[in-house]
Amino acid sequence: MTEDIRKDQEIPEEEMPETEAGEETAGQAAPDAAGEAAGSEEAAEQNEQDAADGNEAENTAEPGESTEKKGLFGRKKKDDKEKAALQARVEELEDRTKRQMAEFENFRKRSDKEKTQMFSMGEQSVLEKILPVIDNFERGFDTVAPEDENDAFVDGMRKIYAQLMKQMEDLGVTPIKALGEDFDPAFHNAVMQVQSDEYEPGKVGQELLKGYMYHDNVLRHSMVGVVSE
Repeated sequence: MTEDIRKDQEIPEEEMPETEAGEETAGQAAPDAAGEAAGSEEAAEQNEQDAADGNEAENTAEPGESTEKKGLFGRKKKDDKEKAALQARVEELEDRTKRQMAEFENFRKRSDKEKTQMFSMGEQSVLEKILPVIDNFERGFDTVAPEDENDAFVDGMRKIYAQLMKQMEDLGVTPIKALGEDFDPAFHNAVMQVQSDEYEPGKVGQELLKGYMYHDNVLRHSMVGVVSE
């Protein structure tokens, strides 16, 4: 009887696997929970690592930015130096150009002056050759007798002489004043001494050959006699 009750109370063998399976399921659930916890810890560690990497990346980026800024400043300074060098070169070329223009202007003025002087010298040379002709006219008029003053020939010669002197005056030729003037070696050429009751000593008492000025230059000195003391 007792053995029957025991047999009835015994758990069938078929149900045992279910209990073992449940134990196995519980056993498996525990490791899964542990795995999940471990995964959470790993995720937290990964997040911390990512944050650290981000900070490191930020820290690493700052020197890069600083280097880039330094590079920009360096290029700017280089550009400023190049601009300053170009500006200095431009100023040097401008100064050289101004100097050359000034030198050319001085050369032009000097050339014009030399041309004028050369033309003046050539003109003066021609005028010097005409002076003896004027001298001959005057010597001829000095020999005309008073009764021949109204002669047509003499009158014609005087008109030619007047026309010639007018042309000489237009060219800048003027007679040098001598008679009665103080002797001046810059204009007069003294060839003799003369006695005079009309002029004081040192004055020009006689004009032997008339002198002429060409503008501000002496074309020919007056040949004179100076009153002696």
